[in-house]
Amino acid sequence: MHVDPLEKKWVWIASIMVAIMLGSIFYTAFAPIRMHPPSNVEAIDSTQLHLSEEFAEDNLGVKTNPDGSVTVTVVAGRYGFYPQEIVVPADTPVKFRFATPDVLHGLHVPGTNVDTMVIPGYVSEVNTVINYDTVAKVAVKDGNGGLRVPLYCNEYCGLGHHFMWSRLVVTPKQG
Repeated sequence: MHVDPLEKKWVWIASIMVAIMLGSIFYTAFAPIRMHPPSNVEAIDSTQLHLSEEFAEDNLGVKTNPDGSVTVTVVAGRYGFYPQEIVVPADTPVKFRFATPDVLHGLHVPGTNVDTMVIPGYVSEVNTVINYDTVAKVAVKDGNGGLRVPLYCNEYCGLGHHFMWSRLVVTPKQG
């Protein structure tokens, strides 16, 4: 049986591609690679979240650290983020710390690199510097020079998922 040389060539190319793909699958399945989540791995008891020092209702929100950076503590609960409005200065190091007492949530802030999953039993942490000009492209300006952007859940978390939102206000850096 005669097989066209061009056909033979493509059979070999396809076979090599399949072999490379299978090889990479087996390598990642059996190689001793240590994978780490993109956040710190800090466990927390989700059932006692409201009783913890950091995630108690009175301690949520924005805190300015002695070095000028900002720490934002947020609870993603079914179906909302607490607190509902977060005000942070632009061009300042910001550390977001998220926890949830119930189910898996996602968190996304347009115009920033803040995009993470909030997993029950763990604290999700995102460190960033929010650029005023970049956020201005997707934000709504308020009367005081601040930029309002939504902070929303991007993981389906139940029937009220579409009501789950908060607002991040980025203010111009002072001085």
